[in-house]
Amino acid sequence: MSVDMVNILGPRDEFLRILERELDADIHVRGNEVTLSGTAAALQLGADVLTELVTVIRTGQGLTADAVERTVAMLGNREDARPADVLTHNILSSRGKTIRPKTLNQKRYVDAIDKHTVVFGIGPAGTGKTYLAMAKAVQALQNKSVNRIILTRPAVEAGENLGFLPGTLNDKIDPYLRPLYDALHDMVDPDSIPRLLTAGTIEVAPLAYMRGRTLNDAFIILDEAQNTSMEQMKMFLTRLGFGAKMVVTGDITQVDLPGATRSGLRVVQGILDNVEDIAFCHLTNHDVVRHKLVGRIVAAYDKFESSQPAPAPRHHR
Repeated sequence: MSVDMVNILGPRDEFLRILERELDADIHVRGNEVTLSGTAAALQLGADVLTELVTVIRTGQGLTADAVERTVAMLGNREDARPADVLTHNILSSRGKTIRPKTLNQKRYVDAIDKHTVVFGIGPAGTGKTYLAMAKAVQALQNKSVNRIILTRPAVEAGENLGFLPGTLNDKIDPYLRPLYDALHDMVDPDSIPRLLTAGTIEVAPLAYMRGRTLNDAFIILDEAQNTSMEQMKMFLTRLGFGAKMVVTGDITQVDLPGATRSGLRVVQGILDNVEDIAFCHLTNHDVVRHKLVGRIVAAYDKFESSQPAPAPRHHR
């Protein structure tokens, strides 16, 4: 099967310009022939990148500028997986859109969800922690390996009691749970969501509503888990029932808890690291899959924070 060079070079040579920018090799294109010149290492990387791009195209999946950049980055970092395997791993197809991992760490995270009962996805904003977990939950519901999905977050801003907010329960919880609804709309026919919520097939609720329950045959996602106390984290994890799967996501650099409260997510790996059937997956700013600028913003903040002097210890008299 031959590959049309237009597919490799991109519309108006967009992909060729990315390759020229990202690779040390000089690239010359004549007709259907690509010639590379440069050091041995640059030639090897360039050849490997072009091979992977051809492989992706041959799956019938179109290339994007993002996929080209990620292919160069994965091969340049000598990661131990083929970019084509990562970028063509389909999780869920919905409404003309296919959800796939875009980085090696994301693929490892998705694979861990397949292989383990409890998975922790820890990393900064925009790394797809919650989005990919929800795609796996919808996939599990569709293939009938679970019969319901439960999505929950700690409502820190409301002090978890929710009593002082005006309106019905639905009005009260909505602001904290809105991001979960937004992701659902990408994955499930929006017209069917009210019916699924009414039937309890999908439940979206604050963490406080998990207390005292045992959750069987469910795919349960705890989002923003950095804002759980140690007690809340233990309470949540012990809700696990038969035939259930849990994914806990959060960013330990973004804790919104009151000063003296220890984040349950910060300490849980030290407690559960060697427990069988639990996996910890760490994502980094290299796995940010939002607008490219988000990744640069996260990296710039990391650099700034690492350069700041540590606060001086306070002496109590």
